[in-house]
Amino acid sequence: MGIFDKGVQKTKKSFFERLSRAVVGKSKVDDDTLDAIEEALVSTDMGVDTALKIIDNLQERVHRDKFMSFDELVDILRDEIEHLFDAAGSSSGESVHGAAGTSASGQEPLPFDFSKKPYVVLVVGVNGVGKTTTIGKLAAKLRSRGKKVVLGAADTFRAAAVDQLVIWSQRSGADIVRQEMGSDPASVAYDTVKSAVARDADVVLVDTAGRLHNRIDLMNELTKIRNVMRKVVPDAPHEVLLVLDASTGQNAFQQAREFSRATDVTALAVTKLDGTAKGGVVLGIADQFRIPVKFIGIGEGVDDLKVFDRKEFVNSLFSKEDLKK
Repeated sequence: MGIFDKGVQKTKKSFFERLSRAVVGKSKVDDDTLDAIEEALVSTDMGVDTALKIIDNLQERVHRDKFMSFDELVDILRDEIEHLFDAAGSSSGESVHGAAGTSASGQEPLPFDFSKKPYVVLVVGVNGVGKTTTIGKLAAKLRSRGKKVVLGAADTFRAAAVDQLVIWSQRSGADIVRQEMGSDPASVAYDTVKSAVARDADVVLVDTAGRLHNRIDLMNELTKIRNVMRKVVPDAPHEVLLVLDASTGQNAFQQAREFSRATDVTALAVTKLDGTAKGGVVLGIADQFRIPVKFIGIGEGVDDLKVFDRKEFVNSLFSKEDLKK
């Protein structure tokens, strides 16, 4: 069983049911079949633009080969989806410096550049997507590899976010920097990075406010945080990780669009994948915004935040037991 099987089960079931209906009883793949396949792809919430890219390439093969079996059709779809992930630069489970993130127990490597110390990650996303939980799980994953982690509670507008991060710091053994509610988030970020340098920490994870009044507010806040971080670590943040909820479907596209306009998003973490049939959003956002997916959440457990591996993901989506009419 692939490590992502749990995460794509609902998407896979919905997709293959639609795909099977599109091709059952057909002696060849015609325009009607292609339309039905396009609908099946769009139903996963990958977006029309991404679905059309796949259909256009599929159409070339259809015109050349005229007839193809269901298995051949699925193999082509698998190849096309993997190609789009490759083009988006999505993580394949390898850290920037190969095995730098690998523990002695052979755990999955992490896609961070541990040669930069501290490696500063600014985590952004709207309230309710699992942002603070993702930070906590990531801290636990890093701590299990012996990394020294400092958390920054810069979402100073929500007491619940700060309290939640404190609990995660206790669970994971990570240090945490916090201030009073309503404090300047940039001040928290500055203190966090400064503390991380003083403590010789490996990684800094800074939580940020999930919702500000408008995009200008958001842009100004994130720019201010970036600027104060750079007073301590000149090239910080090394990563801006946008957390998205897969179950929100097209809303996740809008969030990706807004945050990409407000700041330089460098990576995605897509949560709650196991609870939705809209798993195509992972591919759609990676493709449309050219932002690599680095983590996916496939459950509530601390170990259910997984390093995204495009090959494993596609293999789970197209696993052999589901390739039946």
